[in-house]
Amino acid sequence: MKKKKQEEPTMAPGMSDHEELEQSATNEEIERGEFTEVTNLSYDEVDPS
Repeated sequence: MKKKKQEEPTMAPGMSDHEELEQSATNEEIERGEFTEVTNLSYDEVDPS
């Protein structure tokens, strides 16, 4: 039995990565469950001393 090759997620050609991925879901998409929750983590490297 062959193992399936794990593929990386891909995006459609011509899709503007940043703009498209930063859009919020519409109310209709949320009602249908067609959204992904995203958590942004920011690390502040400022020295407190």
